[in-house]
Amino acid sequence: MRFIIVPGLDGSDHNHWQSTWESGWLPNASRITPASWTNPDRDDWSKAIDEAIGPADEPVVLIAHSLGCHAVAHWLSSVGSPAVRGVFLVAPPDELAATFPVDLLPTFTDLDQTPLPVPGVLIASDNDPYCTVDAAGRLATAWEVPLITTGSHGHLNSDSNLGLWPDGQRLLTSFLAGLGLTVAA
Repeated sequence: MRFIIVPGLDGSDHNHWQSTWESGWLPNASRITPASWTNPDRDDWSKAIDEAIGPADEPVVLIAHSLGCHAVAHWLSSVGSPAVRGVFLVAPPDELAATFPVDLLPTFTDLDQTPLPVPGVLIASDNDPYCTVDAAGRLATAWEVPLITTGSHGHLNSDSNLGLWPDGQRLLTSFLAGLGLTVAA
């Protein structure tokens, strides 16, 4: 099994839980490499997801944060791959909120609000400045995935000082178990 990390705007720095998971906890983990980290283009990110998955020779689980969640939802609805067994979506921004930078993300303003074709789970913080729990619930309902809230941890990013994010590790481990997979598989 492989894990594909799909960060948000500007990628995930070395203090981000995605980076610590990729560098040590998750075997066979890699991240997408779009050309447009700073000025995201949805098609470029979709292409990067497709390239990271490559041939469907083993199961893949996508682990997305922030804007990466919307990129994954778009990719799944427009391209997809039989290799993808599930998606772990963390802290997607609310594209309808005043905090959503429409001018910076014009290709992400018309976002997919359709059921995901694979199992998934959406993880949200109770006090995310970019997405209220109600908005996360709206996205979870549209994508037809369960919503799990984690308490007050902000945007669940580097500023949240989560380190390896043990709660997130447990959530991912439980999600994988529901798919009949394990971290070490």
